[in-house]
Amino acid sequence: MPHVVTQPCCGDASCAFACPVNCIHPTPDEPDFATAEMVYIDPQACVDCGACVRACPVGAIKPAERLSPDEMVFVELNALFHADSDVGNGLESPTRPPQAPVPPVVRLPERERLDVAIVGAGPAALYAADELLKQRRVCVRVYDRLAAPHGLVRYGVAPDHPQTRSITGLFRQIESQPGFSYRLGVELGTDVTHDELVETHDAVVYATGAPLDRRIGVPGEDLPGNATATDVVAWYNGHPDHVEAPLDLSAEKIVVVGNGNVALDVARIVLSDVDTLARTDIAEHALDALRSSQVREVEILARRGPAEAAFTVPELVGLLHHDDVDVVVPQRELLGGDDAKSRLLREGTDGEAAPGRRRIVLRFLTAPVEVLGEDAVTGLRVVRTRLETDALGQVRAVPTDEHDVITTTTVLRSVGYRSAPLPGVPFDPVTHRIPNVEGRVLAEPGGDVLPATYVVGWAKRGPTGFIGTNKACSLETVNHLLTDRTAALLVPAPRRLGA
Repeated sequence: MPHVVTQPCCGDASCAFACPVNCIHPTPDEPDFATAEMVYIDPQACVDCGACVRACPVGAIKPAERLSPDEMVFVELNALFHADSDVGNGLESPTRPPQAPVPPVVRLPERERLDVAIVGAGPAALYAADELLKQRRVCVRVYDRLAAPHGLVRYGVAPDHPQTRSITGLFRQIESQPGFSYRLGVELGTDVTHDELVETHDAVVYATGAPLDRRIGVPGEDLPGNATATDVVAWYNGHPDHVEAPLDLSAEKIVVVGNGNVALDVARIVLSDVDTLARTDIAEHALDALRSSQVREVEILARRGPAEAAFTVPELVGLLHHDDVDVVVPQRELLGGDDAKSRLLREGTDGEAAPGRRRIVLRFLTAPVEVLGEDAVTGLRVVRTRLETDALGQVRAVPTDEHDVITTTTVLRSVGYRSAPLPGVPFDPVTHRIPNVEGRVLAEPGGDVLPATYVVGWAKRGPTGFIGTNKACSLETVNHLLTDRTAALLVPAPRRLGA
């Protein structure tokens, strides 16, 4: 039986380089592993050796005979994307160019000591620490303002996704290595400054993510009744800054603007059976609030069509197999495509929900125009869109003259994230990132490199990719840090913690 990919791709192509028969690839229209949503294994070429399982850093690959009933759909999907492929048996497909090899880790001289501070304790931070600790005589201190580490994995992954959260097992292995330590409950700008970190460490790496939501940019967005999906996720995951419920659970209907994985997570959790949620590690305060929830419907709005949907295939598969909720797509005429998402929605949804059932309505080609209400949200005015392909081949959603009003008292925005400025650290207000070149921080956008200062993760590249994508991102930055040290571009710290 072949092996099967069941989760979003990590972006570092470890599985592909481990595969002896070259049978693992993205789809033909996504030839780059670094940006592909998923990769797929050719079932005809797979020799069932298991090398990819050992190489995958996020546990996304399984033997077909070990799939759960809900995961069996990935057998068909993996076969679908290789049906007409020449890939396999060591041959390279002409539509999928060879991938650049994973860069080796730069080596420090054996007697060289290196102390590095990492600000932030999420996946990018831990991956960076792991690469650094492969060197001798390296000490890594991870600083975070919260009392518990792991960032996005702890506070951003839905509680009913234990497989995704299982990556904390890898994090614990990293934390157990000699030279690793935490400084938790320490806030940059309040308890320690950038200059103090540079004075006590040879280098500082920022891994602070993108904690702020992007705005929709329509009138009425600040009325009571508006909230963010990120706040809801933090609330049900027990983030200490989000104890109070950020949304009205007494309403029957909630509208979510945006259709990424977070939007689907929020809709699924809010509508799930409470007794089922009680068997997860959802926060107790959220569980208590959901016991009295009156929400029966969550409508999710997408500017573009099903094929261009922002949610991933694994997230959609999980939603379609959810026993507590019906998934409804009223616009059946939009589901005729051969892409994986259209196929799954066509086969796994109806045009309307069964009477009495809680439901998630996926409404495509719909964009918000105005949040309605005087003192609080009473509805959302939307416009129908149509798709156009621009000169660069990019699909764009263009507004039409067709308007509609959706009645609701709660609007959640889930249209992306942006990084927040850090005290004493350069910040680009246009890109909402720490300005950098391949992880080396710049004193200002387009300016000179800032000595001994680096960045990884979403604060470096923007809010793109998945948890495992941070592995290759962190390796790139760490290699530059180590190169700078071997080239004597890093001045040893004037004083060291504990020295």
